[in-house]
Amino acid sequence: MKVVDGTRWSPRRLALRAWVLCWLTLVWILLWGTLSAANIISGLAIALLITLLLPLPPVPVEGRVHVLSLLRLIATVAYYLVVSSVQVAWLAVKPGPPPLTAVLRAHFSVKSDLVLALAVNIMNLTPGTIVLEIDQTRRMVYVHVIDVGSDRALSRFYRQVGQFERLLIAAFEREADWRPSTETEADRA
Repeated sequence: MKVVDGTRWSPRRLALRAWVLCWLTLVWILLWGTLSAANIISGLAIALLITLLLPLPPVPVEGRVHVLSLLRLIATVAYYLVVSSVQVAWLAVKPGPPPLTAVLRAHFSVKSDLVLALAVNIMNLTPGTIVLEIDQTRRMVYVHVIDVGSDRALSRFYRQVGQFERLLIAAFEREADWRPSTETEADRA
């Protein structure tokens, strides 16, 4: 492992940096809409500039990805995106008073900050919900939810959160594969 400017450069970290460069270059090409040498070179230059001037802190990966569980998570999230979109669309066009909204608290029993961030992103992507606050130490999220006027709607929200939590743990944090990160704050700097 090579150390440059106090940063440890492992093969995994170099592969991640290369992937980020390729991804940003691809986004640049897609934004311009044409595949040309100039777009590839300028995209790579912009990607290098972004990664050098705005580096992201390394996030420790503490578990293993289980592909089948990840596919089940993706399918479930896609299902809820469609169902929630239809529900929100119906709330927007149906006659009558506006739906009752509330801020609800939900607990996620995930161990990793990375998986908690993924859970929050899933909640934010789901139409009709937006995470307002995250209590990182207690693993609590406070979510603004549209249409909580009945016990059935409340139980549906908590059932959905529980399902996301179980699928995230199955995909990323199985007990048998879990190993806490050995990186310290000094290693991440």
